[in-house]
Amino acid sequence: MFELIGENNPRGTTYSFASQEVKQTAFTIDGILIPPPYASDLPLVFVEMQAYKDKKGENIYYRFLGEIFLYLKDYQPSNDWRAILIFTKRSLDPRIPKQFAEFENSPRLQRIYLDKLPPEYGDRSLGLGVLQLIGMKSQTVPQRGRVLLNRVQQELTDVQTQNTYIELIETVFVYKFPKFSRQEIENMLGLGELRHTRVYQEAMQEQGAVMVLQLLSHRFGEVSPEKQAQIQQLSASQLTKLAIALLEFSSLQDFDLWLQTQPLESSN
Repeated sequence: MFELIGENNPRGTTYSFASQEVKQTAFTIDGILIPPPYASDLPLVFVEMQAYKDKKGENIYYRFLGEIFLYLKDYQPSNDWRAILIFTKRSLDPRIPKQFAEFENSPRLQRIYLDKLPPEYGDRSLGLGVLQLIGMKSQTVPQRGRVLLNRVQQELTDVQTQNTYIELIETVFVYKFPKFSRQEIENMLGLGELRHTRVYQEAMQEQGAVMVLQLLSHRFGEVSPEKQAQIQQLSASQLTKLAIALLEFSSLQDFDLWLQTQPLESSN
């Protein structure tokens, strides 16, 4: 073999030859961004997140690149590929092993350290702001979290999207401050004040009414304007009860009977 490739046997060393089985473990990749079928010129993007130190003797690069090559072997996609490896802290990067040295400066593999992102990076979008929050030190997270919440309220008009971002921010705080109760985290972020504002309550009531109307129309067909008006007058708590109760409704008449049992409440 060495003669074939035009090299001398290194240092006269006697290599041994073996035909060895490679055991394949069931891998699960964190995420793959797959372009649509008509965009064969766009690459597959493999994404992996590392938020802890590998166990002794393990290295994320072996696993991540191994997963990618097995995926390419099994699916043989027509698209090219690239990989994004995100570390919450730079200190978690075990460095690329010498067996994969070609990837050190390769555009195929990009490494991102959330704790090293410049301060202004999170200002580009709310999504980047949440990601940056993950890599921040605990002492700077509360102030940044409140700033993000203010941006969510100012930049987003859709209540459902607002709630998604609020839950993401709250989840980051749960992991950042594992010894804190949820109430303490809400107080830290000022979420209690937000959820008791009239604007928030009205938005939640409106969203609940839309959801209930969709459920009723899906099960029993078109809902009359009269019943729509009745539903829109219900409070947020009544809408929650109705959403649960209608699971047992057999017709819209059950809604009329349920409505008769409800005390009159202000939707505000």
